[in-house]
Amino acid sequence: MRLILASQNPGKLREMRDILSGLGVEVVLQSELGLQVDVEETGTTFRENAMLKAEAVCRASGLPAIADDSGLCVDALQGAPGVYTARYGGPGLDDAGRCQLLLRNLRGLSPRTCHFESAIACVFPDGTALTAAGRCDGTVAYAPMGTDGFGYDPIFFVPRLKKTFAQLTAEEKNAISHRGQALRAFQAQLAAWLDGEKKETE
Repeated sequence: MRLILASQNPGKLREMRDILSGLGVEVVLQSELGLQVDVEETGTTFRENAMLKAEAVCRASGLPAIADDSGLCVDALQGAPGVYTARYGGPGLDDAGRCQLLLRNLRGLSPRTCHFESAIACVFPDGTALTAAGRCDGTVAYAPMGTDGFGYDPIFFVPRLKKTFAQLTAEEKNAISHRGQALRAFQAQLAAWLDGEKKETE
């Protein structure tokens, strides 16, 4: 089965492929099909935004589409950036700029506790929808550390590992991350759904 990823983010693609490959599922970016679907993320939750993206790409491609909406929620910032994580600070900032903005906005505030949250939505042409969620708790580092990962990974510190996400290997990150948890929950749902589809055709 091929799933179209409603994203232009190669980091998300890599993580989804790593976790879903065991089911024999091929995940491809929408751009690989020549699709440029820009979805206005008007949802107030990660799940709503993931559904909006998956539905739009499913309609445009006529194929099953999968989307992730994730964000960093910082307690001292009343849960910000939250659903605005990817747009924090406006369109002029890159990942490094958004990390620096968050560190500036957090200066002098406490606690530095935070969590990453992820919602996965998969929509099929027949209207079937599968959703899953995951969460990983941590703290905001005082400065970026590490060179792997993407987004806010360099400043998301995992106390029990004494490392940021950007200092972990892909395998270490996938084992504990919000997206890894959501994808494994989704993987179980998809496996059950595929099994049901197979039985119906026998």
